[in-house]
Formats: sequence, C-alpha cells, structure tokens
Amino acid sequence: MARFSRIEVALSMKEGGIVPVFYHADATVCWEVVKACYNAGIRVFEFTNRGDNAHKVFDEVLKKVIKEAPEMKMGVGSIVDDVTAGLYIQNGADFIVSPLLNPSIGKVCNRRKVAWMPGCGSVTEISYAEELGAEVVKIFPGLQVGGPEFVKGVKAPMPWSSIMPTGGVQPQFDELKKWFDAGVHCVGLGSQLMDSKMIASGNFTALEEHIKNVYQIAQEAMGRETVLV
Repeated sequence: MARFSRIEVALSMKEGGIVPVFYHADATVCWEVVKACYNAGIRVFEFTNRGDNAHKVFDEVLKKVIKEAPEMKMGVGSIVDDVTAGLYIQNGADFIVSPLLNPSIGKVCNRRKVAWMPGCGSVTEISYAEELGAEVVKIFPGLQVGGPEFVKGVKAPMPWSSIMPTGGVQPQFDELKKWFDAGVHCVGLGSQLMDSKMIASGNFTALEEHIKNVYQIAQEAMGRETVLV
C-alpha cells in the first residue's frame, strides 16, 4: 500500500516545486536517477509506465527507495486505465498520474485513498477532475495547452485549483518564474531535467549536481531563499 497520504504527496509537490518524470528499462539506472534526485533535495518522483513489464522495474526500484531514500514519494505516470492503476497501487505507488481524464482511474485511487493527478486541457475537465476527488490536476501537454497564461486564466475563476503542468516546461529561472507567478502548484520535468548523455554514460554524480542546480532555481523562482542540500 501507499506509504504516504494524498495530502502528504500534495504538500511535498508544492514544497519542492518540481516533480521529475522518468523511465528506463534497467531498474539499476532508474534507481540511480531516483537517488540523484533524492540527494539533490527532491522528495517526489514520477516513474512513467512506458515499457513492457514496467511494473516489475518499479517494484525493484521501490524496494531500494524504501531502504535508502525513505522520504521519497514514488508515483507512477502515463496511466490510462483503471486496471494498470490498480496494479501499481498494489505494488505500493504513492500516487497515480494520467495524461487524460478517466473517471474509472479516480474511483480506483479514491477507494485506496491514493493521490490521483489526471491530465486535463480545459477548465471543464479541471473542474470535473476536482469533482472526482483530484487534489492536484495535471495540465498536459502544459505548453501546448496554453502555458502560464492558461493557468492564469483558470486560476481567475477557480483560485482553489492546484495545477501541475507537464510537457514543455523549461528548467530556466525566467521560464519557471512565469509558471510559478501564474500560480502553479508545481511543475513536471522530464527530458528537460534528465540529461540523457549523463545517464547514458553513467555519470550520476554530474546528474545529481545538474538536478540540484535546477531544484535551487525552482526554489528561487518560487521566491524562496536558496536551500542548501
């Protein structure tokens, strides 16, 4: 079962500001990336369900996380159906992220009190997701849906909405500041955060420093003092 409550996950997302999004078929590589994020100060990680038998990779990585990175909230993204959501919940996922709005996934997550972040692209979808129990709503693809201006537009009539854009978010100060000034809860970062060359060469020390730098930039973009890790 999930080790962290829905509220604990949502609060960690807001505190950290960024949620790494990553998948690799090799569980050892995945763990090294998760560890680099953890050492950099991040406490929420989205493992994407992209490859065959990805749930087995997640299971191996989670065992390492529990022992060596116990404060990391491990969720699973790219979930499009309730059966797959149930599989990962049974494996111990702390939250489920979808690229789309599927009410049946929400029902499965709510029964187990697991955080659920459905992908939305309109005010109507965001409102419906919240009606279904989503504490944080993902907008995807974030930049293509409308970027920071879209978030501002949503927050005007719905200031209570907690929004996480994923897709097209760039890890530079000016870009991140636009999103946080617009009122996002946090941002999801995939290939923009994960340096493919560092990962391919196994240079996880350099990757950790890179992620730490982006994390500090995000904290500054949120108007917080630099956090030393």
